[in-house]
Amino acid sequence: MTPAIVKPSVTIPWVESPFFEEELAKAQLDAQTEAMVRSYADDGYLIFDPGIDETVIDAAREDLIPKFGSGVRLQDAWQTDEPVRQIATAPKVLDTLRFLYRREPIPFQTLNFNVGTQQRTHSDTIHFDSIPQRFMCGVWVALEEVHEGNGPLHYYTGSHKFPIYNLVDMGLKGSAAQSMEETYGVVYKSYEDFIEAFIKARKLKKDTLRMKKGQAIIWSANLLHGGERITQPGSTRHSQVTHYYFEDCAYYTPLLSDMVIERIYLRKITNIATGQPVVNRYMNEEIKQENQGYSQKMYLPAVLGSLLPKSLKGTIKRLIGRK
Repeated sequence: MTPAIVKPSVTIPWVESPFFEEELAKAQLDAQTEAMVRSYADDGYLIFDPGIDETVIDAAREDLIPKFGSGVRLQDAWQTDEPVRQIATAPKVLDTLRFLYRREPIPFQTLNFNVGTQQRTHSDTIHFDSIPQRFMCGVWVALEEVHEGNGPLHYYTGSHKFPIYNLVDMGLKGSAAQSMEETYGVVYKSYEDFIEAFIKARKLKKDTLRMKKGQAIIWSANLLHGGERITQPGSTRHSQVTHYYFEDCAYYTPLLSDMVIERIYLRKITNIATGQPVVNRYMNEEIKQENQGYSQKMYLPAVLGSLLPKSLKGTIKRLIGRK
């Protein structure tokens, strides 16, 4: 008699699980909701109405206009601007993310733009990732109409299904750069070149996103996306991106990390919805690290460890954070 095959549990979002079809069948959703979930699972993005009042949209845009100066983006304006925080914590957005990821969403960063970024194609997993993987997404809200001339977003439908490519796949060490200038001027540029060559090799089709004011798009962590060129000089493209992690994960920066040599750049994030710091967790255990940066581990030299009494060895291990 052939033994029954036991399906293992997986700790990645159900919309990206190899068992998605089974999970979808068990969910017994109505036709409209099932179509929405399947679309996100297949395409890696979802365009929807986030239910944000137009007065909040207008206030976020107008409040920030004087603050841009010569720059094109403002990071974490939620800390001082209430409309920005309201967009990041919009109830319909949070409810949609809870449904799609089956975990509590954690808005942790806002980026506001006054013009199109014209950014080269990338995946957010190079900047933000989690353990378990893929519990991260971006939600982009148009604060004004986005059209062909003011630098709309572009994306590659279904590209989230490809493997997550990190620097090690390109022969690069994320923790070796001596400055942020080297990280972004050399290392990150090599990553962008890799993604450009990858798209060409796989003959991926680019789509361009035109949006009405107030519309939003959710994109999954590994979806390839970027910004189109601005063809109408002087045109604005006010928008807000909020990045979300999800509960019970470890949060880190792949661009600065090398897993094998235990140089993992852990993030210390704040939940915009609560204003409280979020604990990094691995396999349901808290990672005890006070500051953002490389995970800190100390080891007893093997020779010294062999000479110490077992009781003293245990005490030292507890003091340096090893059980």
